[in-house]
Amino acid sequence: MHISGESLLNDGSAYVFFTIFRARFLYELVPDVGRNIGWGEGFALFFRLSLGGMCIGLAFGIGTVLMLYMLKYRLSGEDSVAQVVLTISVAYLTYFSSELAECSGIIGVLFLGLTVKAFGENLINNTHLMTHFWEITEMLLNTLLFTLAGCVFGGMLVDSDKTSAVNEQIFEARDWGTLFLLFFLLLAIRFFLIFAFYPLISVIGIGTSWQEAMFMSYSGLRGAVGLALALSLFSEVYEITRDTVYRDFAAKVFFLTGGIAMLTLIINAPTCGPLLKKLGLVTPTDSRLKIISKYRLRMVQYSLTEYVSLLADERFCDLDFTVVREHVPFLRDITYEQLKAAVKRHKVSIQHQSAAGMYACNISNLLPLYRCLLVGTNAAA
Repeated sequence: MHISGESLLNDGSAYVFFTIFRARFLYELVPDVGRNIGWGEGFALFFRLSLGGMCIGLAFGIGTVLMLYMLKYRLSGEDSVAQVVLTISVAYLTYFSSELAECSGIIGVLFLGLTVKAFGENLINNTHLMTHFWEITEMLLNTLLFTLAGCVFGGMLVDSDKTSAVNEQIFEARDWGTLFLLFFLLLAIRFFLIFAFYPLISVIGIGTSWQEAMFMSYSGLRGAVGLALALSLFSEVYEITRDTVYRDFAAKVFFLTGGIAMLTLIINAPTCGPLLKKLGLVTPTDSRLKIISKYRLRMVQYSLTEYVSLLADERFCDLDFTVVREHVPFLRDITYEQLKAAVKRHKVSIQHQSAAGMYACNISNLLPLYRCLLVGTNAAA
C-alpha cells in the first residue's frame, strides 16, 4: 500500500511537471504551439494544474459518493453493475473535465479516487465485482501501454535505415552508457528521498520499518506513466516538425524512458523476491503462525459442523460421505474425537426443534466415517 500510494502521487506530480516543461520544449520548436514559461508563470501553472485538478476531483468525488448512495441496497442485482459503470464513467469524465479546464487530469482522477475510497467504500453493493473489474482494467491498460511502447522501442532499436539520425543516436555506445548511468542515478536519488523522509514515514499511519523503506527504494522504478508521456511527446514532435535535431531529442527521451522501464523489468523485478526474503519481509512471525493455526482450526470445526448437518439431511441419506471427505482437503485429517464433538454441537444446535427420525438417518450415514476414523485411531495407538 505504501508503494501504491506513493506511485499515485508520483504519477500526478510527474504529469504536472511534464506539462510545464513540454510547453517550453514545444515553444523552441514552434512558438505558436508551445509557450515560453518563466519562473513566475511556471509556479502559477503548477498550482493551477495541481490545485485545480484537486478541486475538480473532489467535486466529482462528492457527486459520485451521492450517486453510489442512491444505488445502494437496491432490489436488482443490476445496480451493482451500474455502480461499476458509474465509477469508470466518472473517472474519464473527471479527466476530460480537468483537461478542458486546463488543469491536471491525473490529479483530478487521483482525488476522485481518494474521495470515493474515503466516503463511498461502504456504499458499494458488490466490492468483489468492483475490485475485480478495476484489477482487470488496470491489467489490460498496462499491457496495452507496454505493448505499444515496446513495439515503438523495439522498432527504434532494429531500424535498418542507417541514414536516420535517430537510429545513429540510439546505437551509439555512449547512449547505452547514459541509460545505465541514468538508471543507477535514479535508483540512488530514490534511496536518498525515501530515507530523507524516513523519520516522518516511520511514525505516521501504521509506520514503516527500515526494511520496508529499503524495499520501497529498490522496487519503485518502472515508469508506466513516464512511458505514456514520453510516447506522446515523441509522437507530437514527429507531427509538428521535420527538424532532425528535435526529432532526435524526442526519440532519445523516449529511448531513455523506455530503457529505464526495460532495466526495471530486467534487473529489479527478478531480484525483488530474494530481496524481500533477505530483509525478512516475507518471513511469517510467531504471531502470524499462531493466527493461521487458530484460523485453520476454526475453519475445520465450522466446516465439520456443517458437514454433519448435511449428513442429518434426509436428502443425502444414501450418499457415502467418506467419498466426499476424500475430496475435501481439510476434512481428510479430522480425528474421531473431532467428529464426535461436531455431532454433539449439531445436536445442541437443534435441541429446541422437532427433528423426528433425523438422528437415525444421521447415525446410519455416519457409520462408515465413524469406522474409518476409529480404525485409524486404533492403528495410531
